[in-house]
Order: sequence, then structure tokens, then C-alpha cells
Amino acid sequence: MQRPPSEDFALKETKPHLGGGRISGDKLTSTYDLVEQMQYLYVRVVKAKDLPAKDVTGSCDPYVEVRLGNYRGATRHFEKKTNPEWNQVFAFSKDRIQATVLEVIVKDKDVVKDDLIGRVSFDLNEVPKRVPPDSPLAPQWYRLEDHRANKARGELMLAVWMGTQADEAFPEAWHSDAATISGADSLSNIRSKVYLSPKLWYLRVNVIEAQDLIPSDKGRYPEVYVKAILGNQALRTRVSPSRSINPMWNEDLMFVASEPFEEPLILSVEDRIAPNKDEVLGRCAIHLQYVHRRYDHKPVNTSWHNLEKHVTVEGEKKKEIKFASRIHMRICLEGGYHVLDESTHYSSDLRPTAKPLWKSSIGVLEVGILNAQGLMPMKTKDGRGTTDAYCVAKYGQKWVRTRTIIDSFTPKWNEQYTWEVFDPCTVITIGVFDNCHLHGGEKARDARIGKVRIRLSTLETDRVYTHSYPLLVLHPNGVKKMGEIHMAVRFTCSSLLNMMHMYSQPLLPKMHYIHPLTVSQLDSLRHQATQIVSMRLSRAEPPLRNEVVEYMLDVGSHMWSMRRSKANFFRIMNVLSGIIAVGKWFDQICNWKNPITTVLIHILFIILVMYPELILPTIFLYLFLIGVWYYRWRPRHPPHMDTRLSHADSAHPDELDEEFDTFPTSRPSDIVRMRYDRLRSIAGRIQTVVGDLATQGERLQSLLSWRDPRATALFVLFCLIAAIILYVTPFQVVALLTGFYVLRHPRFRHKLPSVPLNFFRRLPARTDCML
Repeated sequence: MQRPPSEDFALKETKPHLGGGRISGDKLTSTYDLVEQMQYLYVRVVKAKDLPAKDVTGSCDPYVEVRLGNYRGATRHFEKKTNPEWNQVFAFSKDRIQATVLEVIVKDKDVVKDDLIGRVSFDLNEVPKRVPPDSPLAPQWYRLEDHRANKARGELMLAVWMGTQADEAFPEAWHSDAATISGADSLSNIRSKVYLSPKLWYLRVNVIEAQDLIPSDKGRYPEVYVKAILGNQALRTRVSPSRSINPMWNEDLMFVASEPFEEPLILSVEDRIAPNKDEVLGRCAIHLQYVHRRYDHKPVNTSWHNLEKHVTVEGEKKKEIKFASRIHMRICLEGGYHVLDESTHYSSDLRPTAKPLWKSSIGVLEVGILNAQGLMPMKTKDGRGTTDAYCVAKYGQKWVRTRTIIDSFTPKWNEQYTWEVFDPCTVITIGVFDNCHLHGGEKARDARIGKVRIRLSTLETDRVYTHSYPLLVLHPNGVKKMGEIHMAVRFTCSSLLNMMHMYSQPLLPKMHYIHPLTVSQLDSLRHQATQIVSMRLSRAEPPLRNEVVEYMLDVGSHMWSMRRSKANFFRIMNVLSGIIAVGKWFDQICNWKNPITTVLIHILFIILVMYPELILPTIFLYLFLIGVWYYRWRPRHPPHMDTRLSHADSAHPDELDEEFDTFPTSRPSDIVRMRYDRLRSIAGRIQTVVGDLATQGERLQSLLSWRDPRATALFVLFCLIAAIILYVTPFQVVALLTGFYVLRHPRFRHKLPSVPLNFFRRLPARTDCML
């Protein structure tokens, strides 16, 4: 596979004209200052009154058409109403205005041809300008005129002004660049919106015991377990080891619940009669709004719940209340945990669920989404490629979605958003998508164009970062650059002391450490949390669809990938390379490759042995000097997606095809067999390395285990002699002799392994006991 040039994937620093040029050093002076100003002509059509009847029936079906050059926007029409109210805003980009007169025309909807009721004209040179935070311009009544400029019957209430995208009317306005889109649903799909993730809780159900169960077959020992269902989540306990009508479990089941708590927790006690046949011994429903909420590690009171048994009589379910079995449980909503819906490696929020446990914010994150350049065509329309791009940004519980720019490979959004920051060691994710729901097509999926992650701890406070980030997407045929997104980012710290204090605090809330969850539990709970967030946001208007949420939350990142495994291996090797380099340098010192350096090391070694109190200060001073030296080469730009680190630019096509395979696999059996054999060969090497590590550990254990009596006897005797010698010999003398022995000249060395190493390698391991 051809390797793409790396400069295409580089981060580029830019100098846009932010905030209309109102810049003072690195700090900007406006509330909407991280974007380039875009001028718009706004027309607010409020209402009309005293409209004349135009139909034969004597009725009037009015609507308003706003006309500016070739652009035309229209309000909805009302049937048989002479005093309609629209309260609708139209926005025309100043860059695309090619006329000097704005016409606002009131028409009567008709079957054949719409009739003119009247019009109002405005000279664009006379339109006033409005700059927020000025109050909105008050609409005024205008007398309608006919096509001959004579006064017509009826009046129209309007407001016309020039403004920017900072205007509060901007998000809900009809935009001239979306003139080709029709229909209320399609128009709502292109508007900018702010979403909030649902508030998620961990629900802990501790099933203790049940009493007085009544199985149908009383001649056998029941095999009883408890099944719990909450929405789409279903968990069950193990079969009770006490096979009786009073079984015990004392087992925890963990669920993810979201506010508002609409669905109850359904518990059923079941008896396994046969391998595929279970009998329900009783059920109970628990409504979560009445469940105790725990904010700390204090124990929760237990409670007994009656089990209702249902019997089927002539196809209908009826309650049998002859005798009530009971179940003993401890149920609580855990407010001290953070419900993980993202990977902990790039999480945007680490606060506990319970708001009383939140600490005060440490600053504000501001992001200006400026524009994109060089986007690829994502779909075909009328025989040509086109892209309808929008951005989604996610930080904490707040999601934002920009408006969709229709049919443009260089869309300009210039929208600015703000988030509160509670922890600097968090990550904001910005994704770019192609809107596939503008012309119907409910089953279409919004295509991903790329995403960017920015870690806040890598940003300097109060500095504005303006960069163009590459949008990279991994396809089955390799990594592909889909374009670039241009953003301005600023992290403002409100309290430097609080931010520095955060570095001493645990990353997650304390309940994660007092009562930790297992890795499998966290994996399952994260999957459930992402499903709940995805489902809830897809029900918003306009919806933030499943494919968008899953891409932003990086669902599926835990799946096997040969490419990602290679990348992680080389990351480990890169970390160990420093230790390896120090080992090579010390080997050169020991072998006197540079005699002057070796002599200096001898002198330093003698000083440290004679004055051991200087050892730790010397180490920390050395680290301080290294840190100060590297300050000159500190990173000046935020990190971005690295194709070399990810091994995305050198992955084999078959490895990528395997990464994009479904689970379970959908590939032919011969390809699956080949991949299985390859995985076996890799696992064989890993198995060998793990076995070698185990062998070295077992040799250490065998020093005192008397598995080899002669070797253990030699080692015990050596320990006794060493203890006597070290007791009577000063420590400095022992340290000096050891150091001189290690650093001795090569003419006093042998190429054969040393005696201690020979002795260690001869110790027995348990390898010979394995089949």
C-alpha cells in the first residue's frame, strides 16, 4: 500500500481575523470573539392585520415572501385568516447580496396562481445596524402597497436590520444559503442546537436472599436464581448454592439508569427445571424514583419485598395471593460514581453523578468553529458530488451542533461555544459529519468526515490557539484525509491555585477507589451508558443520530485490531527506549569506551558513596536541569491525530479489512482461517514471552524452596557469610568495592557470563512439569 505524504496530515497554525479585529495581545475583548464576523441582513416578519379577501369565497389565505435578488424565502400560509401571525426570521448573507432593494410581499395562496395582496420595499443603504448586546430592534407597522406603489389595504409588522452571527435571531432564522431546502423537518435538521446528555446513575442491586418460595415440583431441590431487568438491560445472579426454598446469594448486580426514571426495575425469582426451561416463582417491580440515593460509602439499609406469582388462566394473567414469598435486597442509586460513557483515556467529564459532590469550576473553555477547507464529496446529487457539512462538539454533558452548510466543500460556520471546566485533564472532541437527511431518506446515515481531540492540559491558559486540523478517517483501503477544520480555542483559568490543586486529586471520584468496579463491569456499564445517551439524543429535535453519538464516544474502540495492537507495542517500546539508552550508556561506561567520562563517573561515584546524603538531591537537581533544558523545545501547538503513531499510514490492507469486519465475522471461511492462523502465530510468540517471564519468577522462588537442595544450600550458606561480612564491614567500603568491580577495566573482564548469572540460570523452574 502506498504511503501518503506526511505533510498532508500536519497541523497548521493560522492567523484569522477574529472578532472583527478587536484583539489586544493574546486576549480578545468580545463575548463572540473567537470567530470571524459574518454580516447578515435580518428580516423579522411578525404579523399582519386588516388583509383584504382575494378569493371568490371571500376568504384570505395569506403568506409572506421575502425577496432579495435571486433569493426568495416564504413563511407558512394560514387558511382563511385576515390577521395572521408568523413571527419568523429570515437571514441573508451579506457576501451573497446582489441587489439594492429588499422586497417583502404579502400573497394570497391560491390553487392556480397566488394573488398579490401588497408589498413593502426597503433600500438596503437605509437599513440600520445592530450590534449585540444592544436590545432587539422593535418591529414596526408598514402600510402595504400594490405593484404601482399605491396604498393597498392591510398592514404588515416588520423589523429589518443588519447584524452578525452573534445575533440571538441567528440560530432559528431561515438562511439564504439553505434556500434549496424545503419542508419543516428538513429545515430543523440544518439548524444549530445545544444538547444535554441525560443524567446517568449506577443502580446497585444487592440480592441477599429469598424466603418461602413455592416451587411447583416439591419433590426436587430447586435451582433458584434472580433475574433483573431495567429497560434493555438484563442481568442474573448465579444459581443459589443452598438448594432450598430459602436460597441465599449476596450478589451485586449493577445497572445504568437515566433521569427521568420512567421504567421500573423488574425482579423475578426463577427455578431452573430443565436446561432450557425455567419456572417463575415470583416477581416484583421497583420504581426507581423511590430508591435511596447514596453519595458516600455508608451502608444502605436492606428491605424485604413481596413476590407476586402470576398464573395463566384462559390466556389471561391473574395474581395469585394465597401466600406471599419474599426477597431480601439492598438497592441504591450510586451518586458517588462517575458513569463512564467515554474511554477514561480521553474523557471529557470526571465528576460524580450527584451534584452536591461537584467541586467548583476552575475555568472556561471557549471554542470558535470557523470553517473547513478541502472537504471531499460525500454523496452524489444530480450527477455531481456534494457535501452538506456540520460539526458536533462534545465536552462534559453538553453537546453542540452547528448549522449545516448546504452544498459546499469550504463551509464557513463561525460559531462560538463555551463550556465550564472542572478538571484540566479532560478532552474535548469535535467531529465533522455530512448531513444525509435534508431530502427525506430516514434510513440514511450521516457520514463521518473526521474528528479532532484536544486535551485541555496541553493548552496554555488565556492563549488563543488558531489552527487548521487535518480531518483523518480510516477506511478499509487506508487512511484518508477528508479535509481540514479551522478552529480557535481558548482555555481561561479562573483560579490557578484550584487548578494546580486538581493535579493532586484522584482522577475519578473516590467511590471508584473505595468500592471499585471490575473491568468487565465497567466495560458492560459503559456499553449500556452509551446506548442510553445515544437513544436519548436521537429523540431530540433535531435528532443527534446514533451514528454521530457512537463516533463521538468512540464506541467499538475496544475491539481487536492488528493495527492498534502494533501501535500500542511500539508505544511501549518508545517508552522503554529511554531505559534501554541509559543501559547502553552505562555499558559503554563499564567498558571504558570513553575513558574521560568513565573516570568522571568514578569520581562522582566516590563522592556519592562518601556523602550518601547527596544522592537524592543530585538526582532531583539533575531532573530539574533536564526539565529546564527541554523547555526550549516545548510543544507550541495542541496535539492532533498522528497517523504514524497509529500505524494508520503503514497498515496492510488485510489488517484494515479485519478491523472493519463485523462481530461476529461476515468474511468467507478461508479468510477467517488465514486470520485465525496469523493470530495463533502472534499469540504463540506472546505465549513464549509470558512463559519466559514466569520461568525467571519461579527461579527466584526456588532460591529458598529447596526444590534443588544443593542450590538452596549454597544460597543459604552464601547469605550467612554475606550477613557476617556486611555486619563487620562499613557500608561505604562495600559500596566502593561493588562499584569498582562493576566499572572495572575490560582487561579484567571475561567474555563468559558471571558466576551469579550462571548460578541463577541453573535454578529449576516449573517448565518441566507442564504438559
